Formats: sequence, structure tokens, C-alpha cells
Amino acid sequence: MIQITTDSTCDLGAAIRERNIGVMPLSVILGEKSYRDGVDIVPQDIFDFVDKTGQLPKTAAPSIGDYETFFGSYVDAGKTVIHLNISSKSSAAHSYALKAAESFAGRVHVIDSRALSSGQGLLVMKACDFAEAGCSAEETVAKILPLIPKTNTSFVPDRLDYLYKGGRCSRMAMYGANFLKIHPLIEMKDGQLFAEKKYRGSMQKCISNYIDDLAEQYPSYDKTRCFITHSTADPELVEFAKKKVSETFSFETVLETVAGSVITGHCGRNTLGVLFISE
Repeated sequence: MIQITTDSTCDLGAAIRERNIGVMPLSVILGEKSYRDGVDIVPQDIFDFVDKTGQLPKTAAPSIGDYETFFGSYVDAGKTVIHLNISSKSSAAHSYALKAAESFAGRVHVIDSRALSSGQGLLVMKACDFAEAGCSAEETVAKILPLIPKTNTSFVPDRLDYLYKGGRCSRMAMYGANFLKIHPLIEMKDGQLFAEKKYRGSMQKCISNYIDDLAEQYPSYDKTRCFITHSTADPELVEFAKKKVSETFSFETVLETVAGSVITGHCGRNTLGVLFISE
């Protein structure tokens, strides 16, 4: 029997329970206190902390021992584990999980998603699809690996305050962008986040242009599912994005999820992304 697992950065929402996905929480550190991502901390806690202190939260990967305990609970139950981690360029979680897997003699397969948030989640869901279709663990891993570079992981933030606090842009760029309503496209390439092109205007206008650009960039795509993932974005913006995606693409399922600590901590409130796998 195969058990699909991942870490808490996958932003899969209700799909975690529906697909029986095992989740290893990363730690989110606010000042002197550490919390388990997705367990005892919510995005509002991060917003409150940043508003109060002016500092961004820190994150920490589980230890090798934590992963050994996590994997062991499934292996002891007679299962073979396929674990998809947040990009190795964003966290030490992958290297620790890989080291822990050595203790289980081929019963634990660890994959570097080279993504985060629901980009990582898309690969987790595909692994569930393959396993439920009867693929072996080896076959599932072999089918997932070619999809990694085809996974679109991108977001558009409302403001640059969090990017400035995280050292990703200058104070002048932050003030200028916020004043001129400039919204950068944050896109993951080769496992790392980069600021790509810039949109200007209201968030609704920017999201509309962003979705049009995705359609032009990815004319051929996996129609199984798409995620609209956001960091507590305005409901009107989310509904607009859903409608625009439905009109522009032909996905069988469009899932809305709320971003966890990674995207929330990097980009702040009202960030929104449309994520899917291209062909």
C-alpha cells in the first residue's frame, strides 16, 4: 500500500483529508515562540505579528529525527511512502527528509518538488491520482518527476511591504510600487522565487492581465485541476479570479485554497496565484 505525504507548505486545504495525505508541519517562529504550520497558527497570527513588530516570521524545517518518526509510523503500518517536499532551494526540509529516508531501506521515496504552496500541492495530488490508479511506488515516482518542471507556481502580491521586509526589494521600490499601484509577478523558476514582469493598476485589472498572460504562456495544459491560492485576499478579487479562470481555461476542477505561512510570510495579505501543470 502507498501512502502519499508532504509538508505543510503544500496549501492543499480540504484535499488533505479527502485524499488521506500525510502532512509534516514546518515550524513558524514569531519572536520567541514556535508554532506548527497548519496546526496551531493561522495567517491572521502572522499579519498581527508583522503589524505589531515590523518583522517577518521565521520558518524552520523539521529535524531528521522528526522525519524518521513521521515516516516510521507509515512504514510500521506496512505502507510505502512517497513524500513530496517544498523546494530544496527554499528550505532544508528536503535534505533532512532525504537523510531520514535512508533508515527505511527503500520504503520511503523523497521527491524535491522544486515548488511551494499549491504548486507543490499539484504534484501531491497527481501522486495520489497515480497511486489510486494502481501504479506502484516506483511507477508513481517515475510519472511525477517529468511533471516538476511543468508546474506553474506564480503569484501576484497586492503590496510590496512584505517583500521589502524580507530584503527582496528596496524601500524606494516599495514606496514607488505602492504609490503607483505596481504589482510584480512572483514566479518560481528552477526551484527559486523571482520577481518577473510588473503589472500596474487595481488588483482586479492586474489579476485579469496575469491570467491572460498565463493562457498565452501555457496554451497546452493538464486540464485535471487548477488551484487559485491566496493569502486571505478580498472575496471580490477571489470570485473575479475564479470567473476569469473559468472563462479563459477549461479545467475540470478549480480549487480555492488559502496560503499558509510561506506565501503569507513572503508576500503578505491579498496575494493571489493561479497554479496548474502545463503540458
